[in-house]
Amino acid sequence: MCEQDVAWEWVLALDGVSEGGVPEVIRRDRRVKVVALQRPVGAGAARNFAVNEVTAEWLTTSDDDDVLPSQSLSVRLRHAQAHGLGWCAGWSADLHPDSSTITWLCSTPPKFHAPGAVWRHWKTPESTIPIGPTTLLARTEIVRACGGYAALPQGEDYAYLVGVTSAARGALLPTVVYHYRKHPEQMTAQPGYSVMELQARRFAWNHGKYLESLRTEARFQGPHFASTST
Repeated sequence: MCEQDVAWEWVLALDGVSEGGVPEVIRRDRRVKVVALQRPVGAGAARNFAVNEVTAEWLTTSDDDDVLPSQSLSVRLRHAQAHGLGWCAGWSADLHPDSSTITWLCSTPPKFHAPGAVWRHWKTPESTIPIGPTTLLARTEIVRACGGYAALPQGEDYAYLVGVTSAARGALLPTVVYHYRKHPEQMTAQPGYSVMELQARRFAWNHGKYLESLRTEARFQGPHFASTST
């Protein structure tokens, strides 16, 4: 975080972990807020509780074992503000133990996207999600209006991604803004992780499907007028 070239605040959600595990140098930093939860609640709920404490107009998320490249925040923020967007995302790259990186090119093309357009690049629930959720920088008010993260044991950020990108116009930049650190202890590498993955994807995909249905209905419904006479 300290390499970023814009002002920032950092909200740490400790999902059932003692606050004492946070290094003293971080706890003393006035830009850091620690949300210490008394018991494990899952990633989705922990992130939502963290959003409660956000005072900045824009927010993004990251896992505790991943890395934001320098200018990750500023490149997205400046592009979004320059074009009046509600969100801006970028590419992510896998960061391997030898420090090499491999960029993941998502199915959503780099360009401006109308509300709901990102979901249309997610062809089926079984296919890969259309944008890396952790690459998403969004207006805080949009995140709150969309309900934040889903109440799921995993993949809670898939529905978050669909909700935010369906609520406002945004853009995907052809720039790596997130380093996803690959290591044996990461959640996605654990036995059994794949058991509920499709269920989480189906939930988020259906979220986008029905948001699109409501948007289409509103587009063609038009105004209604009623008149009375005596």
